[in-house]
Amino acid sequence: MAMPQGPQAFPRSEYLRRLAAVKQEMERRDVGALVVVLPANITYLTGYTAKSGYVPQGLIVSLNDEEPTFITRRMDAPAAVHQMFVDRDRVIGYAESLIANPDKDGWDAIIDHLLEAGFGKGNIGIEEQTLSSQTVKKFLARARPASVVGFGNAVCWIRGIKSDLEIALMREAAAIADAGMMRAKEVMRPGVSEADAAAEIIAQLVRGAGGKQGTDVADFTLCASPRTSTAHITWAEDEFTNGSQINIELAGVRHGYTSALMRTFSIGKPSDVLQRLHEGEVAGLEAALAVVKPGAICGEVATAFNDTLKKFGFEKESRCGYAIGIDWTEPTASFKIGDPTILKPNMTFHLMLGNWIDEDLGYAISETLRVTDVGAETFSALPHEIIQI
Repeated sequence: MAMPQGPQAFPRSEYLRRLAAVKQEMERRDVGALVVVLPANITYLTGYTAKSGYVPQGLIVSLNDEEPTFITRRMDAPAAVHQMFVDRDRVIGYAESLIANPDKDGWDAIIDHLLEAGFGKGNIGIEEQTLSSQTVKKFLARARPASVVGFGNAVCWIRGIKSDLEIALMREAAAIADAGMMRAKEVMRPGVSEADAAAEIIAQLVRGAGGKQGTDVADFTLCASPRTSTAHITWAEDEFTNGSQINIELAGVRHGYTSALMRTFSIGKPSDVLQRLHEGEVAGLEAALAVVKPGAICGEVATAFNDTLKKFGFEKESRCGYAIGIDWTEPTASFKIGDPTILKPNMTFHLMLGNWIDEDLGYAISETLRVTDVGAETFSALPHEIIQI
């Protein structure tokens, strides 16, 4: 029995719109075929979310073809047939003999296809920043007489401005993130293990909210006393106690689209220093949100936050946020001092104001937001408070 094509997250017209934008950039750069290798970009252009990017795979976008062609490991081809909007004949699985082969690998299969399809002349674009130097050299040597040129983060920048359909999925993901935080408030108690709490929170992120299930589990961090100055660790083999502070960063996920959220919890009354830091962070968050609007500059958002926080006697060393969409972060714009990116409607960001000040002081609060025609829309419905248990 043939693998059926599954339900699509977006209509065909949405994928063709995205491909048209990529092809326009290809024409501008005089690129006849583009090899897309960043998994998030493959998701953006096809709907594919399977976790197969640990071995060579590539989506070939051609100016001559309406649909792209996906070349992947043979065992992963059925998942692509099921998830992608493209015709099944455009999913090509290469032989298992190319896995862990010291002489040839899946990149050779991709190059062979390019040459057989007639792209051995002209320019072939590759997302070179995600490839090893050895792989780039292989493309340069084997694709001759074609010229292999870097395409950089061009596709990432194209997907930076979301369609209304994408925004709708991110709102659904945000509702799931809110539900995860509320589940955390319900289950974190003195004597409860961090692992048990994490299991309940993650289960909620999978179950979803508002009739929409979570379709993946993004990175999840739970940093409880005495580890609240850590930024990216998971739960410990420990139990919560009276007076515990817990910083949580999680996200809801819908078909690859991610809405992130951070909050600080306190079992009992928060310390005076934590309360002062919280007040400064919330004031800075509000100042940053007031700057967000079309025509503003990313660096100005960071400046507004940092200048406000300093009035409370604190500073934040790390950036204040970054573009978000598929797969948590987009490697493009950041809310950091000096970033010149101009904000445009339907750009989405994680205004990430987690602050790790010293080895005994850390704090977490954030919002995933959309740039609207007049300002900022935050996706979370949760208040800006230390959640006291």
